[in-house]
Amino acid sequence: MTNRLFLHKRYVATVLLSCLVALSGCGKEDQQAGAQSGPPPTPVSTVKLTETPTTIFTTLPGRVSAVRDAQVRARVNGIVQKIEFEQGREVKKGQVLFRIDPAPYQAQYAQAEAALNQAKATAGSARQLANRYATLVKSNAVSRQEYDDARAQANQADATIASAKAALDAARINLSYTDVESPIDGIVGRALVTEGALVSGTEATQLAHVQQMDPVYVDFTQSTAELYRLRKAMADGQLTKVDENTAVVQLELEDGTQYPENGQLLFTGVSVEPSTGQVTLRATFPNSDRLLLPGMYVTVKLEQGKDEKAVLVPTQAIQRSSDGLSNLMLVRDGKVASVTIQTGGEVKNDTIITQGVKAGDEVIVEGFQKIRPGAPVKNTAMEEKGSCGQ
Repeated sequence: MTNRLFLHKRYVATVLLSCLVALSGCGKEDQQAGAQSGPPPTPVSTVKLTETPTTIFTTLPGRVSAVRDAQVRARVNGIVQKIEFEQGREVKKGQVLFRIDPAPYQAQYAQAEAALNQAKATAGSARQLANRYATLVKSNAVSRQEYDDARAQANQADATIASAKAALDAARINLSYTDVESPIDGIVGRALVTEGALVSGTEATQLAHVQQMDPVYVDFTQSTAELYRLRKAMADGQLTKVDENTAVVQLELEDGTQYPENGQLLFTGVSVEPSTGQVTLRATFPNSDRLLLPGMYVTVKLEQGKDEKAVLVPTQAIQRSSDGLSNLMLVRDGKVASVTIQTGGEVKNDTIITQGVKAGDEVIVEGFQKIRPGAPVKNTAMEEKGSCGQ
């Protein structure tokens, strides 16, 4: 009985050991098979590059300025009696903004007017005396000297009239300056003086500021290096020149939104600023909604030319390496290949590639965070997913 039990246990142990050996062999075979086949391809999304006619824009920093900018200043001395405008509102040329106490200038005007009347009366008497002496001198009733003196007094009286008229005009002008008017149409800022303040015409006290806001200027600069590169590309036939009279100028506001209206390029500088090595440009933009304010910083997009064979890639596909270079991940023979590229301008969500890729290349735009060069991938075109990379 004991021998049978021992033989039975030995048989069971032998069977279990055989099973373990068999299972171990199967595991090794599976591991070897897995090692030979490698990891499964990583799914990625790609776009196939094509050559597309594209307008080239240069992005430059700019600043808004008013087309007309007028300082309202006092032209006579006096006390400000009244402020006649609402600050921040639109005013018209000739509209009264301030009233300076006119009483002293009204008195000066009246005095000048009286002096003119007196001069006219004196001149009339002197002229009559000269005419009378002109008749008497012929009959030797008066001496020639007396006649000459009478005629000189008449001429002097006429000069006094002219002087009195000039004084009256000066008094009229000074009196008119007590109503301080807006020199241009525009938006008036805050009053720089208060009612009751003493202002000086001698020192030309500034009272307010008026700016014409529609349209507005946008001033910006372009480096000579960029200008040379564009001109060389046009000379080589890579870009088609755009007429400056029809060149499109676009604006991007400080919050990143696109300004709804295009501007017109007025001029490009004919000389280079020695301290910065840049050329100054100016464009004008309509501003009926007053979105653009003088002094505001904006981003200017200036149309420079047209590339008939531009290669565009979605900006999201461009990778930046630690050494500052730009790279793209391509699919070649089912594997990932990293290439260094040179970029041009941006067009909406795409970037122009000038070197490194060509039409027909498959560029990875999604899923590159999980891959590395040489890794197998399974690519799916973006269009098939309902997206568009260009």
